[in-house]
Amino acid sequence: MATIRIENAVKKFGDFMAVDDVSLEIDDQEFVVLLGPSGCGKTTLLRAVAGLGLVDSGKIMIGKRDVTYLPPKDRDISMVFQSYAIFPHMKVYDNIAFGLRMRKTDKQKIKGRVEQVAELLHIETMLDRYPSQMSGGQRQRIAVARALAVEAKVILMDEPLSNLDALLRLEMRAELKSLLAKLGATTIYVTHDQIEALSMGDRIAVMQKGKILQYDHPTRVYDRPSHHFVGSFIGNPPMNFIPATIQRHDGKLVAKIGDFIITPDDVMTAPLSTYDGKQIWLGIRAENMEALRAPADDALAMTVSVLEPLGSMNLLTIHAHGETLKLATHPDFVVKPDETVWIRFPTNKVRWINRDTGHTIAPDLAQVTA
Repeated sequence: MATIRIENAVKKFGDFMAVDDVSLEIDDQEFVVLLGPSGCGKTTLLRAVAGLGLVDSGKIMIGKRDVTYLPPKDRDISMVFQSYAIFPHMKVYDNIAFGLRMRKTDKQKIKGRVEQVAELLHIETMLDRYPSQMSGGQRQRIAVARALAVEAKVILMDEPLSNLDALLRLEMRAELKSLLAKLGATTIYVTHDQIEALSMGDRIAVMQKGKILQYDHPTRVYDRPSHHFVGSFIGNPPMNFIPATIQRHDGKLVAKIGDFIITPDDVMTAPLSTYDGKQIWLGIRAENMEALRAPADDALAMTVSVLEPLGSMNLLTIHAHGETLKLATHPDFVVKPDETVWIRFPTNKVRWINRDTGHTIAPDLAQVTA
C-alpha cells in the first residue's frame, strides 16, 4: 500500500520558515492537492516527499517505510515538474523510456510499457518525434507518460498544467483525473489554481505561510472554510466578509450590521455567546445570498455599483455600510448602477469567523444538518 504520512515536518531556508510543523496523512490511491499562493511551502513539502530537499526535522513515511533521508531513486516515486523537464535531444519514445532504462528494465517490457502509456495519453503516433516538433500540451503529455511508465506507487506533480492555455488546461484536468483514477496511484498534486484543486482532488490541503490551515474534501473546504484565509483564497469570487457585532436583542443573541439584525441558527447560539459585545466577521458566498427588488424586514438594503453579465449568472458589486460585496444572481435579474437591491442572508449559509484569529467559530457538528 502507498499510504503517505508526514509527521511534524519542518524546513527552513535561513530565517524563512518554508514548512512549519506540518503533519499530513494521505490514503492509498488518494489524490491530494496541496493548494496555496506562491511562497506558502507547498512545493517545498512536495520536494521533501520526493527526496529532492530534505526536511530539517520530522518524518516522512511511504507505506511502512521511513523514507525521510532516502535518495529519490529508492522511494518508489515518480514526478512531473512544472517545466516538464523532458530531454530535447531525445525522441518521445526515449523520453518516456528513460526512467525504465535507469531501472535496467528488460527491453521488451520497456517497449510494451511505453506503447501502453503513450496510447493512454493519445501520443502513440508521435513516438518518433522530437519534443521541439510538438505543442505545449503534447510535451506535457510526454512528461506525464514518463512518470506513469515506471509504475511507481506514488506520483508527485508540481503545477504540471500551469504552462498550458485555459482551454487545454480544462481538457487536461479531466484527462489526468480520469487517468490517475484508473491507475490507482497515490498522487500529491501542487497548484495555486483553486479551480484545479476543487475539480481534481479527493482532498485539499490549503497552505499559508508554511502551515496547513484546512485539510478536507473539496466541497467542505469551499462551503465551510475553517479560516478567513481559506474563504478568501478559494472561490471566484471569493467569500464575502462583513463586520458584525454580536449583541443581545430582546433576550436573543443576534449579529448587528449597522441597524440591521441577523439572528443566528440555534446551533450557533452557544459558540457565539462568548463573543457578546465583540465584532466578528460574517462570511457568505456570492451565490448564497438572496437578492430582492422590494424591501423586506429580513433583508439589508444595498446599492448596486457594477453589473457583470457572465452568461450563467449576473455578478453584482454592491455596497452598504462601507462594505463592498459580490452577489451572484440569475441572468434574468437585471439592475442598473445606483439602483437599490435588498439582500437576504440565509443563516444556514452564513459562516461566523473570529476577527482576532481568523478561525471559523464552529457549531456542534453533530447538530449541523445544512
